[in-house]
Amino acid sequence: MAKKTLDSLELELRDYAMSLPEATEDFPWGHRAIKVKKKAFVFLGGEKNMTELSMSVKLPQSRDMANDLPFAEPTGYGLGKSGWVTARFTKVADVPMDLLRAWIGESYRAIAPKKLSKLISA
Repeated sequence: MAKKTLDSLELELRDYAMSLPEATEDFPWGHRAIKVKKKAFVFLGGEKNMTELSMSVKLPQSRDMANDLPFAEPTGYGLGKSGWVTARFTKVADVPMDLLRAWIGESYRAIAPKKLSKLISA
């Protein structure tokens, strides 16, 4: 089994997001954005040399809990006011993959049209 890296974890999160109904990938501003119906529901990307994993998602239900975690903060550029949260990690062992997948799902349900969001379980 290959050793996990921040890069491989980002790709796992990307693959999960892309598995959601009608998800597409784009690269605005040099970062990976996963979209549904042309609206981003997750941004992935860290430093170019992959010393950091960064993920931004819209969390209408769990934003307050998320922002209390040591690795999360309101997303910059005014997005935090709209419920977006950014999580950053520098160590593979610190990345809570199950939680991040749950956040991707919550963000997808917040952004996707209702008929698509109903296709994924809560």
